[in-house]
Amino acid sequence: MTIKIEYKKKIDFTNVPLLVLFVTDNFKLKNIERLFNNTELEYIKDIIKKTNTQKNIISFNLNSKRKIILANIDNNISISNAQSFGAELLDYLKKNNFTGVNLYWNESAVNVKDNFIHHFLHGLRLKSYEFNKYKSKLANNLKENQIHKINFIGNKNIFLDKIHNKLVSIEQGVNFARDLVSEPPNILYPKEYVDRLLKLEKFGIKVSVYNENKLKKLGMNSLLGVGRGSAKESFLVTLEWYGDKKNKDSLLSFVGKGVCFDTGGISLKPAKFMEEMKYDMAGSAVVSGLIKSLAIRKAKVNAVGVVGLVENMPGGNAQRPGDIVKAYNGKTIEVLNTDAEGRLVLADALSFTEKKFKPKFIVDLATLTGAIIVALGEEYAGLFSNNDELSKKLSEAGEKVNEKVWRLPLHKNYDKLMDSTIADIQNINYSGGAGSITAAQFLQRFIEKTPWAHLDIAGMAFSKKAANLNPGGATGFGVRLLNQLIEDYYE
Repeated sequence: MTIKIEYKKKIDFTNVPLLVLFVTDNFKLKNIERLFNNTELEYIKDIIKKTNTQKNIISFNLNSKRKIILANIDNNISISNAQSFGAELLDYLKKNNFTGVNLYWNESAVNVKDNFIHHFLHGLRLKSYEFNKYKSKLANNLKENQIHKINFIGNKNIFLDKIHNKLVSIEQGVNFARDLVSEPPNILYPKEYVDRLLKLEKFGIKVSVYNENKLKKLGMNSLLGVGRGSAKESFLVTLEWYGDKKNKDSLLSFVGKGVCFDTGGISLKPAKFMEEMKYDMAGSAVVSGLIKSLAIRKAKVNAVGVVGLVENMPGGNAQRPGDIVKAYNGKTIEVLNTDAEGRLVLADALSFTEKKFKPKFIVDLATLTGAIIVALGEEYAGLFSNNDELSKKLSEAGEKVNEKVWRLPLHKNYDKLMDSTIADIQNINYSGGAGSITAAQFLQRFIEKTPWAHLDIAGMAFSKKAANLNPGGATGFGVRLLNQLIEDYYE
């Protein structure tokens, strides 16, 4: 759920006593005379003189019934910083227990780049996301510091133009991914996930579902092995969007790991923080959110999302350490650790995507390794690729939207760490070190010749601290990054 911003013809001080004014040039007041009388204007100027203008925000009481916030904008503010400023203002409002606000926007009063206000509102809306559907008393008891009314006073056409519609479509995709990741595992198990993806057909997306019987016939034993210990059925789902019908052969593909809950299987995880393993399907959520965004904004591109949906549980029929499975592409895998399961799901999904769709490139996303968090924390996703051009494009797109990636090496010398003595490959490196790299080396063996990039988003998919445009919790990291990649290079 996000805050709804409503257009108003005039400032509503009666119900919402707070007014935000946008200013530039170090709090220079321009073209706002009609909002205040002379005494009030002089008072505001005195406040500015007496305040530390190194801050972006100045707040004060104009009188007993009106509160004012002056939000100073840098003249050359970037798109990313405009979005961050929207998020910063929302944080400020919440911390100071404001429940509503009038946002006054007058193009003649500020001197900033075009589209600032679009991206400011985009950042504010993304930051305002909350997952609170299971709080039974929330509907009738708003928190004191919960923002529940935002009035926008300005050019109404801002809410009708292409830029606004595009940004809203991205928000819908990001929040769809956030919703999926946030759901408890007793609610969002593989079959429920499938049902939610089928609802995307109303946007013009072709949804194809492969159940266990179909997967067995296809020979996807690597994916199926992960779900053997669960009472829940495993699936693979494809989401196809064709926005460029003249070039149907040109297809971009995105693959996501969808482990709806990961206990580790027989190689059981520690109990502490195991509840966080409901987030282990974040890669698939990002892929689903991206395709939804593309469809809503009618993107002039052809794209397919492929998600493997399983639950990794211990049980009488669970996969054991030491088992050998034959993957979709015919390679055999020795399963040494059942908690290295995400790569087993992706192995079949990747080779299936390459063979069936013959895409221009493949980008996969997965909360794959804890090692990537050790290396990069919550600042960068790990990028591994067999293609320099695709890597460069991903890095540039990530910088634009502040969803950054950092490329790490792939090299044949790491392959020997993943070679099995009794099968083609083993699923974990027991020699120690390079945990994220060897996981990516494993995945690379299931790509034949297609340009491919792997994004390890284990440190980025969920945040315990609110940062940038994320309110804390599920972030939807990757939707905006991949949308920017498509927009910049493939539309």
